[in-house]
Amino acid sequence: MPFVAYIPISTTLFCVYFFYVIYNHWRQKPEALYLMWWTIGVVTYSAGTTVESLHTIFGWNPILFKTWYIAGAFLGGVPLAQGTIYLLMKKKTADILTAILIVVLIISIVLVILSPLDTSVVSEKLNGNVLEWSFIRLITPFVNIYAVIFLVGGAFYSAFKYFGNNEFKGRFWGNVLIAVGGILPGIGGTATKFGYTYVLYVTELLGILLIFWGYMVIKNDRSLSIHRNQVST
Repeated sequence: MPFVAYIPISTTLFCVYFFYVIYNHWRQKPEALYLMWWTIGVVTYSAGTTVESLHTIFGWNPILFKTWYIAGAFLGGVPLAQGTIYLLMKKKTADILTAILIVVLIISIVLVILSPLDTSVVSEKLNGNVLEWSFIRLITPFVNIYAVIFLVGGAFYSAFKYFGNNEFKGRFWGNVLIAVGGILPGIGGTATKFGYTYVLYVTELLGILLIFWGYMVIKNDRSLSIHRNQVST
């Protein structure tokens, strides 16, 4: 295995630290549903990189592959996006979107679990081509677009609202970092569809580092958030 194949181990270890930080933040403000979803998001993000790490160490097997596909293709950045939804939208709207999302995810996960696997195309790189029910791969772009719209779009929207006011400089740059960090794994996921799985490993690490950086910049900023749903950080 090339060195880049071991990057998910570093990503997973960093996610453990990120989880510790954001979980404690959420427990201080349990009413902040956006923090709850971001905490879940760090867990699902690390689930995908954990499976990638196990694949590097132990090699390919059907359970690891399906877990990787579920964690990466369907769960990866979605809870982080859901956190942004609870930050920016009314709770009723966020709850409706959550209910729809959960139904879609349950159906998608069941399909992955039930799909036969074409082991003849297995290689040292994890790739969705192994799924014989190839139509499942048509679902993932919609889930990924959903995540991009709300995680990346939400962060850029917040950055736009803070732009031009020195009082909110920290919140502006924090949201820019989160937006860029949210884009990177999507680029890596697209590369995976063309067989460049190792690109995903690099973008996952860079992405979570930037998201954490942005989160910490905002968390340590003393200015008052413009978002009604945001508890003072």
